[in-house]
Amino acid sequence: MEDNSRNRTNKGGRKPKADPCIHRYVFRLTDEENAKFLTLFEQSGMKILAHFITACIFQKPIKTVKIDMDAVDFHTRLTNFYSQFRAVGVNYNQIVKILYRNFSEKKASAYLFKLEKQTAEMADLCRKVIELTQEFEKEHLQKHG
Repeated sequence: MEDNSRNRTNKGGRKPKADPCIHRYVFRLTDEENAKFLTLFEQSGMKILAHFITACIFQKPIKTVKIDMDAVDFHTRLTNFYSQFRAVGVNYNQIVKILYRNFSEKKASAYLFKLEKQTAEMADLCRKVIELTQEFEKEHLQKHG
């Protein structure tokens, strides 16, 4: 007897919705229309097809997200380059300390002069990279409003 009274008070499962979707409509598409429809659905970024369809019917705004893989690749490579550039800076400091510790003042200055030339070339290269980066951002990464 206890089991019967307990079953009546607790049905289990989901709570019923206040306004359930009970009306159903069916429509058919050609292969070409279906391909276009699926492309639009994928571009919308929505996970549920029914939500996408109702958004289209009732003209709700649909957000589309486009990921430019070239821009992602560019950003990844630029980040790797920046890491390497920082590593060169750390090595530069270590080399200067080692030169002054292990060589005479005159010899260390001669090596530092050569290192300074290479550093100037690297600074020019860095300026070019910055210019190319700014040009890329201006042409390809501007938000279209």
